[in-house]
Amino acid sequence: MPREAVIGVDIGTSSSKGVLVALDGTVLHTAARARRLYMPASWLVRRLTGAYVLDRHSASQCTPLYDIESRSWYRPWSDSLAPGVELPPLAWSGERAGTVTAEAARLTGLPAGIPVSTGTIDAWAEALSVGAHHVGDLMLMYGTTMFLVHTVPRPLRDPSLWTTVGALPGTHNLAGGMATSGAVTDWLRELFDAADHPRLLRLAAESGPGANGLLMLPYFAGERSPVMDPRARGVIAGLTLSHTRGDLYRAALEGTAFGVRHNIEAIEAAGGDIRRVVAVGGGTRGDLWTRIVSDVTGRAQEVRTTTVGASYGSALLAAGLVTEARVDDWNPVARTIVPDPATADRYDELYGLYRDLYPASAPVVHALAALGSDGPATPPGE
Repeated sequence: MPREAVIGVDIGTSSSKGVLVALDGTVLHTAARARRLYMPASWLVRRLTGAYVLDRHSASQCTPLYDIESRSWYRPWSDSLAPGVELPPLAWSGERAGTVTAEAARLTGLPAGIPVSTGTIDAWAEALSVGAHHVGDLMLMYGTTMFLVHTVPRPLRDPSLWTTVGALPGTHNLAGGMATSGAVTDWLRELFDAADHPRLLRLAAESGPGANGLLMLPYFAGERSPVMDPRARGVIAGLTLSHTRGDLYRAALEGTAFGVRHNIEAIEAAGGDIRRVVAVGGGTRGDLWTRIVSDVTGRAQEVRTTTVGASYGSALLAAGLVTEARVDDWNPVARTIVPDPATADRYDELYGLYRDLYPASAPVVHALAALGSDGPATPPGE
């Protein structure tokens, strides 16, 4: 007679494990061994077409399984770190992965047989949506986080940034990202119980450059590039009883802008050559945030007509399967944000203080981060 048992499954960070356990607690067998490697886009392609394929850019983020120089899987590492995993064939993001199957058509309502592009990771699709994929271009993605993608002629490496293959054939990128940006302004809006961002933006505009003596480190969830410090924390320096909601909101916008300048300096120190900056994302609505970033960095930014982002870039990739789709025809430049030279000296001084604030506060915030990690997972009363 078959023995009754239960199965427990652990989907972990680096592996998945399963265990077959008898009802008396005896472990009968252990094994959930990965068979294939998927990213979100490649999983969707699999479900729509049945094809098993991954775009080369996504593969280049699978460090150290992928060799950027040869643009192929690096077998010595992949065989060692992912034994038994069938790594997917590689394609460029705009290449045809397959066509919609009859089953996928039944489930989605899409016509069977229509072509499906390989696709890519969201930030790189955002860059494509605004034409920021030529050598010298820098995409600034204004969202919950701030992401930067710079297109370079050859692989450039720096430990504080990410080196990747581009989304299109023959391209390479040097990328950076901030852990929070729009997330901080959302937090402030909720903290202030404010109805919307436009009202806070008006108050921030009235505050003026320097936020009346406030300076913010926007490291509210640790920080990614170029600090690379998961224990970093947000700091608001210079607070007095006279500061207003507009001052705090502006300090958040300026703190993000200082973080962008820090990343730009890191990119150029690594050999990047930024010739054009293109902005995309929800934060480009209204000019204040983009204007502050241009003033702080001293760089003009192009804003295209449509800034919806990754989904628009994915649509452009799909259109390339059936027509000669050009981003300049689809999505022309709507306006250019030009830095105000009158703010340059003030922001240069504040940026110096911003760069001093992290090393000066790091020992304290690291200690506080350690204390916080020892506390309860849920605040009392919640």
